Amino acid sequence: MKSPLRNTSKQDTSTLAADTRAALLSEYSIHLRTVTNKHGRPYQDKTVRTYTEAVRAVGAWMSLEGLAGDYTSLDTDTLNKFFRDYHDSHNRGGTNAVQRNLRTFFSWLEDEFDVPNPYRDKRLQRYTAPTGGKPKTLSPEFVTDLLKVTGNGHPRVREFEKVRDHAMIRVLTEGLRAEELLSLRLGDLHLSQGLLQVVPLKDARAAGEGRVIPLQPKTIIALTRYMRARERHKLSSGEWLWLGSRNRGHLTYSGLYRMVNRRAKDAGYASVSPHQFRHTFANDLLSAGVAEGDVMQVAGWKSRSMVDRYASDMATSRAVKAVKRMGDRY
Repeated sequence: MKSPLRNTSKQDTSTLAADTRAALLSEYSIHLRTVTNKHGRPYQDKTVRTYTEAVRAVGAWMSLEGLAGDYTSLDTDTLNKFFRDYHDSHNRGGTNAVQRNLRTFFSWLEDEFDVPNPYRDKRLQRYTAPTGGKPKTLSPEFVTDLLKVTGNGHPRVREFEKVRDHAMIRVLTEGLRAEELLSLRLGDLHLSQGLLQVVPLKDARAAGEGRVIPLQPKTIIALTRYMRARERHKLSSGEWLWLGSRNRGHLTYSGLYRMVNRRAKDAGYASVSPHQFRHTFANDLLSAGVAEGDVMQVAGWKSRSMVDRYASDMATSRAVKAVKRMGDRY
């Protein structure tokens, strides 16, 4: 018969190890919020969350494996095993992402605790990002159906959640990144001019750069109606544009993601990412004959390669339509 005291001892050891890892993660999070990145700018909250979530994934794996000790005990072989197990459930792209997000953590451990950094070891198995992967462009029918289930912009639809969701989907079709959309404040709207001012993210934020988004007429109307519905919200005096339902405050990414997928389900579709609207936006503009330089300007891209990536999956379709429009050439 196994001794209950012995089992308790193992449980106590496991709990102690988890607590130690949690304390170390908390210290790392504080570190990220008090230093700057390689460009000399503070880490964004989203980046801090992403980096700490990667560490938390390692901690959860260590608990499942019954590994004692904290993160400083991880060597190259153990980390390789974590990445192999992570790959089984998250594919190559997901493993590449978590591997990149952990690099800063292990550099921090090296500096703070003078422990070997597995990332300096040639034996660390590297997971590259998938090559040749093409983004999924949403069909016109999908976007249309999503707008329909949110009231289709009908003036008699006054339910706050539907009016808000319709306006948000409309703004997503304007090519904004999800975080750009969620970062919008009331002062960024210039509806009388049919424009939206996007505050840049990441490196460009500190430089004060920004870009102007020309809005579709129906987007302007949707935003106008949302502003009217927003006035009835308990937190309408705040500066954030998008407010949560049931009088909750500033909408977060998880709220946006749930909203888009809930509306997709209502319309009879499978799950979708808010970022796919950005791919669709690029294809829509290029298909309409908008110059690539103008697409880059509106989308906030500085590299021509981004146009290639975001519009690649519909390139053949656009080329065929362009040639057909020419008719007989001889």
